[in-house]
Amino acid sequence: MAQAAGPAAPAGHGVAASAGTLGKAGVQGKAEPVRSAADRTVVTSQADAAGNPDLAIELHAYNNSAHEILLVNNVKSATAALDVTIAWGDGATDTYAASGADVQSKTHMYAEVGTYPVKVTVKDTTNNVTAVNEVKFVTAGSEFTAHAPTRLLDTREGVGAAKAKVGAKGMVALKVGGSAKIPADVAAVALNVTVTNATDAGHIAVQPGKDFLPPKTSNLNYVAGQTVPNMVIVPVVDGYVHLVNGGWAPVDLIADVTGYFTHSAADGYAPLTPVRAVDTRQGLGTAKGQVAGYGTFGVEIAGRNGVPKGVSAVALNLTATNPQEAGHLTAYPSGQSAPSTSSVNFSAGQTVANSVIVPVGADGKIAIRNGSWKPADVVIDVVGYYSPDSTAAFRAADEPFRFIDTRENAWYRTAGPVPAREYLLLPLMGDSTEPVTAWVVNATVTNTRGAGHLSVAPDPNTWTDYQKGLQVRPERPGSSSLNWTAGATVPNLVQTSGGKGDVIDFWNQGWEPVDVIVDCLGYYDTK
Repeated sequence: MAQAAGPAAPAGHGVAASAGTLGKAGVQGKAEPVRSAADRTVVTSQADAAGNPDLAIELHAYNNSAHEILLVNNVKSATAALDVTIAWGDGATDTYAASGADVQSKTHMYAEVGTYPVKVTVKDTTNNVTAVNEVKFVTAGSEFTAHAPTRLLDTREGVGAAKAKVGAKGMVALKVGGSAKIPADVAAVALNVTVTNATDAGHIAVQPGKDFLPPKTSNLNYVAGQTVPNMVIVPVVDGYVHLVNGGWAPVDLIADVTGYFTHSAADGYAPLTPVRAVDTRQGLGTAKGQVAGYGTFGVEIAGRNGVPKGVSAVALNLTATNPQEAGHLTAYPSGQSAPSTSSVNFSAGQTVANSVIVPVGADGKIAIRNGSWKPADVVIDVVGYYSPDSTAAFRAADEPFRFIDTRENAWYRTAGPVPAREYLLLPLMGDSTEPVTAWVVNATVTNTRGAGHLSVAPDPNTWTDYQKGLQVRPERPGSSSLNWTAGATVPNLVQTSGGKGDVIDFWNQGWEPVDVIVDCLGYYDTK
């Protein structure tokens, strides 16, 4: 067994909002508005407030988790008995007593993501004076809305950007908020990004906002002449994301949206242990035999393989194999015409996989179209779904960061590739007793010496089990997350549960060692 990097937290606490110190309570008996960071501050007092003229409250609100607020109340007061009431904005209230100047931290878990007006009232009944402050809090978690596959960017056609290749080490800003009926305040977006017309090797990074950021990770890799897609989930800042060409030659870039996340009630996520739903080589989930050139077949998704009825979208790993000619596959909701987008691209004889998020039709099905002139086999593994009844919200990492790179030493693992037919153990949160619902990572294999595929699945053990030698060997998964050939560097987005202990296994299903790189993009959580 190959071990991975040590435990790492997903992201630090980010300040969501802050209300500055209030103006002093007036002694003339009038209520006066006082401007603060939240611009919602009101201080009231009565004529006998001279006993506590400096009463005020300063608020700082932090995102403690996807649904939770950490509120720091800093009360400024003379020595006096105080009653503090917190109205959390969802109908719940908390109260506590203080004596004079006081700083306390309080937490509250919201049942649903959203924006909440948090109001804190401090009363000094002895001196008949009251101070009030309010701050608008936005949960860190966001929920998903499925979107019919739509092309937002195509530099070959001048869609979403100038009709020109993205230059070496250059970037293109893509407007997402307000485009294709996506809300202006969108928090994150699911995009299928494709690089094509490359004349040299390189990589692409997809990042928040429209201003250039030096990439610390990458989302997809390419070589000359290759057309390569990869799914990304990326935060949107001020309505924009930007795509950076990390290569030394210009390339064309394509981006298709399949869904987006907002800080308002929509659809939560539920992960599944990856299960194979379709394999045309075996007649699993559809007719046995290759899909004809420009042929389409339906896949019954809802009500099968752990996916309940009523889901809005499904997370899949879509694989093309044994294609007789170059082409692409497109996954889309049933009952609609095939869109002019692609989900995975392939060349003759290539086996290639891509993570996709596909809206589910009203009949509970999706459709798969072979966009090649000749037949190809199709394999589909289901990894999760989105539905109104699922409660896990997405929280993006503050910025993508690297969990593990087997080419480099970790504090408890010596650098070295994952052996053939073995797995890379990745403990994510140490000995956490409250694992997150699912992780969103970009997995990449490199230094490949032969053909193979990578499988990703939750480990049945905890990290403590491994430390004490009490672990049981995980079962080898029957699904795949990405495929490679000798000499190739291949990435793919992976959405996976960490099991009971936030431990994920990355299985090298090939017969030669490979290096594995895992970058964290975010996580889903009910907390």
